[in-house]
Amino acid sequence: MSDRIKDAVISEAKSASAVSQDVLKSGAYLYPFKGIIYFATHKDLWGPFVSRAGRTISLGVGVTTAMFFFTYVPQMAIMAFTSGPLAAVSAALLVLSESSTITNLLSRSFLVEDALLDTFDGTLIARDQEPLVAQGRHVKPQSGGKYAVARLGKVLSRPFARLRPQAVMRSLLYLPLNLIPVVGTVVYIAMQGKRVGPALHGRYFQLKGWNHQQQEEWVTKHRGAYTGLGIASFVLEMVPFASIAFTFTNTVGAALFAADIEKATA
Repeated sequence: MSDRIKDAVISEAKSASAVSQDVLKSGAYLYPFKGIIYFATHKDLWGPFVSRAGRTISLGVGVTTAMFFFTYVPQMAIMAFTSGPLAAVSAALLVLSESSTITNLLSRSFLVEDALLDTFDGTLIARDQEPLVAQGRHVKPQSGGKYAVARLGKVLSRPFARLRPQAVMRSLLYLPLNLIPVVGTVVYIAMQGKRVGPALHGRYFQLKGWNHQQQEEWVTKHRGAYTGLGIASFVLEMVPFASIAFTFTNTVGAALFAADIEKATA
């Protein structure tokens, strides 16, 4: 396990400099923040979030409580060697980060899957992408003041996969990187960002009708953009107790990115 983490760190360090310039040039890292503003100013997108907020907050409280009970003291003991007198504070922040990551993995797979789907599709409709959304679900005509989410009909296909054991193990495997001050956390965020970015466009790829090979070719061609999108989204979702809200605003940001792609390639 330690060799695997070491290899991952070395590989990430080698590719970081090559990708960093593309990340900055793409500007895609701004979309999660655009998503926050867009979500806050479009009340018609709030429904899916409100309907799941209570259960997800309860999950977050349960996970955080368990993590502090079982992992705080051991991690504080380890961080005493790296953080010195600040070990107690550093360990607390680490446990909060780990709890947020675990909560996000569980909630995405079991609690908010349908809500995120509606949020993504609703945002596309709000950005005049009805024909694209119609490839994956029925879209009701605009009448009687119906906008965005209210116009979403029956889903024809679902892109969001259920929780994969390997995805959970991979995320948990790399969590110890956070024990390395600064550098370890940066590498951890970069690795997760590369994973999260393309995943945020899973629905978009499905609506486009792309197969796995086409998706891989597109992501490879725009690696910097998706890495930037993923890093910014992942950092926001690491914020303790606010991760559920940022999960939805990140979904809005990803949909805004998809809408802009469609307009640019039309």
